[in-house]
Amino acid sequence: MPYSTYRPDLMGTAELEAPAEIVAGSMQELVLTYRCGTFGVDDTGSIKIGFRFATDMGQVQFDDPAAAGFTTAEASNGAPLQLKWEFKRNIRPWSRSLYVGVSGDYLSPGDTITIRFGDRRHGSPGIRMQTYCESEFEFRVFVDAIATYDYVALPESPKVSIVSGPPVHWKAVLPTLVKTGEPFALGLKGEDRWRNPSRLDGVRFAIKPSAAFDGLPASVEASPGERSLRVEGLCLASPGEHALEIEVEGHDAAFRTNPVRAEADPDFLHAWGDTHGQSNETLGTNDAAEYFAFGRDLAFLDVIGHQGNDFQITDEFWAELNETTRAFDEPGRFVCFPGYEWSANTAVGGDRNVHYLNEGEPIFRSSHAQIESLRTEPDDAWTAKDLFGRLDPDKCVVAAHVGGRYADIVHSHDARLETAVEVHSSWGTFEWIVEDAFRQGYRVGIVANSDGHKGRPGACYPGASFFGSMGGLTCFLTSETSRLAIFDAMKKRRHYGTTGARIFLNTEAQFATPVRYFDGDPGGGAQSVGATNVALMGAIVETDQENLRYVVNLTGSAPLERIDLFDGLECLETIRPWTIDKPSRRLRIVYEGAASRGRSRAMLWNGEITLDGNTIEKAQLLNNWNLDRGISDQSPSGLTWSAVTTGNYGAIDLWLDKAATGHVKVRTSFCNADLDLGGWDGSEIRIDAGGLGSGMRLYALPETMSETRLDIERLITLPKGAERRLYVRVQQEDGHRAWASPTYVMSV
Repeated sequence: MPYSTYRPDLMGTAELEAPAEIVAGSMQELVLTYRCGTFGVDDTGSIKIGFRFATDMGQVQFDDPAAAGFTTAEASNGAPLQLKWEFKRNIRPWSRSLYVGVSGDYLSPGDTITIRFGDRRHGSPGIRMQTYCESEFEFRVFVDAIATYDYVALPESPKVSIVSGPPVHWKAVLPTLVKTGEPFALGLKGEDRWRNPSRLDGVRFAIKPSAAFDGLPASVEASPGERSLRVEGLCLASPGEHALEIEVEGHDAAFRTNPVRAEADPDFLHAWGDTHGQSNETLGTNDAAEYFAFGRDLAFLDVIGHQGNDFQITDEFWAELNETTRAFDEPGRFVCFPGYEWSANTAVGGDRNVHYLNEGEPIFRSSHAQIESLRTEPDDAWTAKDLFGRLDPDKCVVAAHVGGRYADIVHSHDARLETAVEVHSSWGTFEWIVEDAFRQGYRVGIVANSDGHKGRPGACYPGASFFGSMGGLTCFLTSETSRLAIFDAMKKRRHYGTTGARIFLNTEAQFATPVRYFDGDPGGGAQSVGATNVALMGAIVETDQENLRYVVNLTGSAPLERIDLFDGLECLETIRPWTIDKPSRRLRIVYEGAASRGRSRAMLWNGEITLDGNTIEKAQLLNNWNLDRGISDQSPSGLTWSAVTTGNYGAIDLWLDKAATGHVKVRTSFCNADLDLGGWDGSEIRIDAGGLGSGMRLYALPETMSETRLDIERLITLPKGAERRLYVRVQQEDGHRAWASPTYVMSV
């Protein structure tokens, strides 16, 4: 459904000449042979070779025989064939497709069409395979044998397995907050050049001794076939903050964990989650069981959710998905939430993530667009208002999401249910949805997830496709790693989001005397439930006091570049934990923003930098995850680069031979900059490029940065009758960001 189901057994067969296992991102020549069935293929009939929506397999092209992706097709009887690469003209999930049309002749039963992807006979290096792993990468063959343009899928289509390459990146993950004396685990893995977890096969990790850690082994070794290691039983006996240094024997690699903070009696612990992604039963990659296993074992998540597009979730898959979350849920180790993505058009509300506390709840779909049976159509909720009217706030929470479709929270919002907005995902960064909430007077928390389609929840890199950023993570402040405790954190907005880094972040609004505390949003009818002197992130309080003390405790996974303190739409202060005592040789050039809110938001930054009177000693690109893009043609006097932003930002750091000397010119697809370094004090210069927060920024940074920890206290006045919406945005030197959920303070 919705392809024709007429006699697929009569429509022919397809075979593929290719290795059974192919390394992700490798160059290949793939020969697919279609053999006509009972009807042959009539004049103006055709076949299509479909590929999944998320695939980032290299571009198919027909014009340059010596270039990558050159593709040909030949009919065994010499019939003329037309070739078209259709990016989104096939029924999802097989959105990408090669159209092979028969024109001016016909094919008889038994005739063949031979398609060569990456045809190497004329000098092409082949076609690049998709950059992420898939147990069954399918060449789905559809046949229009009778020239009706009503395609029938073959019963069996060729499949290969896409596997990871050798490790070149290394990761070590610790919790960010633990209780002294209680055990925790260290996660270790290696990733290939496209960031897929690699087979370790006997790799030995040597762990540098640390007196702070109890239960720390000197080394650990992976068994054949393992793609990660989990070292259990570590413990910190005393309060403090620590990281581990690790070496990979035989690989000349040394790296560090993120910092872990131990407290004797913490109010809450940290649980890291990615609650938004999907598997191949809808629009993702690999099946649901593989999806959950990846999050647990290869991304080292504590919390996960599955959010398939509702109009693709059959009743049978909904039941199966509920059974899968129940099977994987393991209190104390790994929390799995059942749920779905309500995937309506923006005009009637747009995407919402529905997270249920328990299995067995109903699914209220936005439509039955790709579900053949209409048995449950009366349960559909065609608008966001309808959805909110059907959901029970005691059984679920909702987050507004920006993906292909985006949520219009101005159109619809329910303060009882919609507790958060998603500020970041693989689709990009969307601070505008937080700003929309503030303009409407909503009180929402901030989350970040992957919305992953590549089977890598919790470690979702965009690969070489139109996704513009690494997927995000949400840190839940929770009493324990259990479904009920995490659900409580969701309901109370007690969480913060990051662009994928495990950053420690805590915010508090401290009051001289107790203030009234609300569990839910008073805008949704919630009443005061008690009093407190300390309001954490996400809290809603009411007071008649004249001021509060806002406290931020922060430890980055990399040196800190800046912290922006906001009251709703207003930036109260920018804090930079560094100074430049003399002119710096380091220049940062930032490019950022989106073209629009919708699917066409991507901005391709093709840029050129030239220097006069100075030279480049070193250049480094930030937030570029696509190896097909990056810095090229670098010389001492300049460079060119290519990158994409989708609401997020990227940057080029230049370390110059001399400070405060010469002239730099930056030319891009959208805006330009000319800067006399000799007459510049290093402060930020911004050039607007229109669009949605798009433009360039240029500023100086210290040549080296090391400060990863910062504690901030600010006295905030409370004007009568006003509401403060206090939160911070953190930015690290390496390009990662974090956003705290706001603390809402109503003054009476």
